[in-house]
Amino acid sequence: MDRLRGSIILRLLAVTTLLGIAAALAFGYLGWIHFAFDSFSHLRIHLAAGLLVCGVPLLVFLRYWPEAVFALLFGATAIVQTVGFSGHALKVNAASAEPGGSLYRLVQLNLRYDNPRPNDVFSMIGREKPDVITLNEVSAYWVEKLGVLKATYPYQLICPPPAYIGGSAILSRRPFAADFEPDCGDRGSFGHVILDMNGRRLEVAAVHLGWPWPFSQQWQVPLMEPLLAEIGSTAIVAGDLNAVPWSQTAQRVERASGTEILRGVGPTYLDRRFPAWMRPSLGLPIDHVMIKGGIVPVNVRKLEAVGSDHLPLLFEFMLLPQEQPAAVLQASLSE
Repeated sequence: MDRLRGSIILRLLAVTTLLGIAAALAFGYLGWIHFAFDSFSHLRIHLAAGLLVCGVPLLVFLRYWPEAVFALLFGATAIVQTVGFSGHALKVNAASAEPGGSLYRLVQLNLRYDNPRPNDVFSMIGREKPDVITLNEVSAYWVEKLGVLKATYPYQLICPPPAYIGGSAILSRRPFAADFEPDCGDRGSFGHVILDMNGRRLEVAAVHLGWPWPFSQQWQVPLMEPLLAEIGSTAIVAGDLNAVPWSQTAQRVERASGTEILRGVGPTYLDRRFPAWMRPSLGLPIDHVMIKGGIVPVNVRKLEAVGSDHLPLLFEFMLLPQEQPAAVLQASLSE
């Protein structure tokens, strides 16, 4: 009798655990209803992996066939649907760009407001020599330090930081367009400029969203959408969205700006309390480069850590000839 009771309790515990993980995973697909559900989507891969981890011992050791099959099928389907079909290799016909056209480079980085290694950031910039830099969490601590880049990046938009974590910024070697006033919005979390790229206009926006529900993201996204809608036809939007690319939040940013996220870069954020080697398994892909119009993407990849809890992204691109239709020539990027 005791053995039977123990078996029943064990099975109830297994079912309860599976249903709890499965419910959290399912909630993530309901982000279109409310931001609370969308918060679960950011952990979709982790939750799906949890189902797989639970399913194997249930199948191999306990022989709980219905529960094991459910866990393995639901977990595998969620991973394949989220990652497998959204991470195709970036295949670009560079000949579509202007013959003899220039290759441009953009670096996106959430600096972290109190980054203890600013020299690593400056070394990375000096090594990569980007044409444009988009930054988040440009705190008062960073505003002063960025002055050393003024000679190399004379065209700067640094949005006033309303809070201690700071605002967004755009630094450029290329001049700002004379007929457009660089603009900040949403309390400094949004910056927008138009660059003169050898006679070709390129709009660049830097974006930083707050944390998901129950934090500020739920009210910030509706305020950000009108600003994103003002971005022109050929543009790059880069920033820390605090949202994974398959979330409703990221998709709303895409729709509002008319851009498409370059996917497949992989996890860029990991809480500093975890060791860096855990980033590939526990990290989150929440830093993004989004493009539209006459942008010909060549490559986008993560760079080495520079003291922030976010990794820098390097985006290399070319521009379509001015007279060609503004069509995005890119497919999703895989690891």
